[in-house]
Amino acid sequence: MNKTPIEWALNPDGSQGYTWNPITGCLNGCAYCYARKLANTRLKERYLANTNVADATRRLHDPNSSLWDRVTTDPFYPRFWKSRFWDVCAKQKPSGIFVCDMGELFGDWIPFEWQDRIFDIIKTCPQHRFYLLTKQPQNLAKFSPFPDNCWVGVTATNHLQAIKGMNYFKDVQAKIKFMSFEPLLADIGFSDTRWFKANQIIKSLDWLIIGALTGTKQELLSLKAAASLTLMPYGKKWTAQPKIEWVQEIVQAADKAGIPVFLKKNLNSENLPTNAFGKEGLVRREMP
Repeated sequence: MNKTPIEWALNPDGSQGYTWNPITGCLNGCAYCYARKLANTRLKERYLANTNVADATRRLHDPNSSLWDRVTTDPFYPRFWKSRFWDVCAKQKPSGIFVCDMGELFGDWIPFEWQDRIFDIIKTCPQHRFYLLTKQPQNLAKFSPFPDNCWVGVTATNHLQAIKGMNYFKDVQAKIKFMSFEPLLADIGFSDTRWFKANQIIKSLDWLIIGALTGTKQELLSLKAAASLTLMPYGKKWTAQPKIEWVQEIVQAADKAGIPVFLKKNLNSENLPTNAFGKEGLVRREMP
């Protein structure tokens, strides 16, 4: 378990929280994935050394199987880390813990036994707040109702993903349900009442997060998704800034529904609408 710079993953006291990765790796195949980049660079040797992979129990012994090739060459293939399993239990102080930021906890490819063991830990640590974020919202209902210390989120980068996520959220019971529009790559379309039914669906949510796509300039230029976005420097990296009207529409929908919004620091303040700022003129970074 490590301290995290992820801005919204906070401890209950407002200080910076932690990440916990008992599962790493993902098969979503997102071109912009920061976790896959790390797994294939500085974490590569460590990840490849772990052969406790999804679906490996029956076929790992066969060096002629295609799975064996994935295990030995793909560090981002889903892996389970027994050595990390009890890390959160050792911490007594109430903490905010982002679960599996280096993987996909709710992927179709994840063995239920892995998920079940993780939720056993979550239930035995009621003092902690667990942030669960997925791009596989169709699987959330299987675990509903979630323990009260779970904040359950869905990532959506465009209109169709937002529709999908919110529709699946209808069948999910959780103390906090949130949507993360990061990276925001297209118009979410909250003003289109054909899909969002006059924003009735959004009222079932408790929090919205908005962020930009971050990477090297070369990486961003190579992504088709960033073609219509504005590239701007961000420290030693670059960001692909979403259009002002996209952010404005999301914040407006949140305000109408009475939902707090958290705008990440990688959103350039000069490229934000007026409703992105609070009464004191600061960018809104609100928590539920």
